[in-house]
Amino acid sequence: MIVGCVGIGVGAGARIAIGEAFVLCRGPICVSPAWVRPHQVEDEVRRFEAAVGIASQQLQAIRDEIPPDTPGEISEFIDSHLLMIEDRALSSGVASLIRQRLASAEWALQQHCDALVEVFEQMQDAYLRTRRDDLIHVVQRILKVLTARHDSEPDDLQGQIVLAEDLSPADVILLHNRQVAGFVTEHGGPMSHTAILARSLGIPAVIGAHGAGACLKHGELLVLDTDNGCVLPNCDPALISHFQDRREYDFQRTALLRQESHRPATTRDGLHVRLLANIELAGDVAEAVRNGADGIGLYRTEFLFMNRNDLPDEEEHFAAYREVIEGMPERAIVIRTLDLGADKPLAGTRDGESGSNPALGLRAIRLCLKEPELFKPQLRAILRASALGDVSIMLPMLTNLWEVEQTHKLIRHCMHELDIEGTPYNRNIPVGGMIEVPAAALATPLFARALDFLSIGTNDLIQYTLAIDRVDNEVNYLYDPLHPAILQLIARVIEAGRQAGIPVSMCGEMAGDPRFIPLLIGMGLHELSMQPAALLDARQLIRELDAGELVERTRDFFEHIDTADPLSLLSHWQ
Repeated sequence: MIVGCVGIGVGAGARIAIGEAFVLCRGPICVSPAWVRPHQVEDEVRRFEAAVGIASQQLQAIRDEIPPDTPGEISEFIDSHLLMIEDRALSSGVASLIRQRLASAEWALQQHCDALVEVFEQMQDAYLRTRRDDLIHVVQRILKVLTARHDSEPDDLQGQIVLAEDLSPADVILLHNRQVAGFVTEHGGPMSHTAILARSLGIPAVIGAHGAGACLKHGELLVLDTDNGCVLPNCDPALISHFQDRREYDFQRTALLRQESHRPATTRDGLHVRLLANIELAGDVAEAVRNGADGIGLYRTEFLFMNRNDLPDEEEHFAAYREVIEGMPERAIVIRTLDLGADKPLAGTRDGESGSNPALGLRAIRLCLKEPELFKPQLRAILRASALGDVSIMLPMLTNLWEVEQTHKLIRHCMHELDIEGTPYNRNIPVGGMIEVPAAALATPLFARALDFLSIGTNDLIQYTLAIDRVDNEVNYLYDPLHPAILQLIARVIEAGRQAGIPVSMCGEMAGDPRFIPLLIGMGLHELSMQPAALLDARQLIRELDAGELVERTRDFFEHIDTADPLSLLSHWQ
């Protein structure tokens, strides 16, 4: 009998991995209290400092292995850890504990780390609180040197599936360079740095697989399926053969679909559906272009703000936007202003505190309007970028019309400054908004009159409407895109956009899910923005559909939604 584990699948291109399990880490190093004699103190300090030097060299070596064509944002993950490990405040604190308390280097480091973690957890700035994970990763690296534990950095991992409790950014890059087939972690979420790096580097992964360490063994053959977020051990030859066929089929199918990527996503009866890409890094543009994206429907700009202790200036913003525009010339690019808070907090603001419930606190447009000195450089940079291409501004997490009015006021102020400077920009740059809060969905007619376009962010819309945290394993089974309340809100937004005569798109995960695409088209959505890897399947599916037939089926779907399983109603549409 197969006893596997389930987590969150992360795949971009490759979705099946088969290989031997390699248990990379059996858990954090636990240090017991230990002391040295007075005459051993200085030797212990030198032993600690030598370990810091070795750990720093290890990180630098990993950074040096990053290919030069890798997006700069990826190396910045390592840079942030290098800065932390070389921070004298870390070393001097440990050395003081060794000298004052005669503690061993390991025990002094652990005590100092515990004290710093406590300080991080008490910080009001939400982003700085999350730096505790970086600190723990750095301290664990030093401890591994001090304890001579080498099991985390094997030289040969080619073709293996790595199992770990958690992985740092450096670990993920190292695994990529070691040509792993995939990896499994017990911790982490879909928006964690680990998941994002896996997608960016094209590593199949299952993250947040609680209990994986208990049911998977070192050396056994594993099958990793990112479509279903599962890891299967001890598969019989027939099942292994099945997954090998799936992997080969995926490879060949992707190659064939990519040959068709230049063809428009037009239904059999002539309805063109614009397929746009969601990107996070400038490096994602290449895959979006390769998979035939009509443009960028959602450029998340949060990475400009993460893994650093200061704020990006206007020139950094502008350089990033220019790189995306140059990578996708003559196509529309929607730049979302920063959406930080909750699981994506922010450094460097005067008041980054999101309160006891950060998902409902100071985040996204709320934070931007409270911190105009944070918002203005981004708006100025987007305006400057608008002189280089077809650029739009999209505002996240709108709740009140007042937020739109205040943003327009700030944009006009930036335009006035650019006029005085003689800096070119598109005076008619479109400004749109994300509808991802139930209040905004219900009040969409008001927003539609004040904005140039709307985009439905289904991830948050579902979360807020159904009052469930989608990364909470205890309740994420309630996350249901086909809940009648969600479908009614989506229909309301589409209708409001139609009446106002402005485009409405969808940029949440629902937009790229082949199970829902026919229904969304039947409801009247003609612009879908998704992960670049999903574009190929979406295009093929749309080209096989009949839009007129979908409208009829959608009408029938809503008539029977209260008497049947909605997903089963959709199962025969394709």
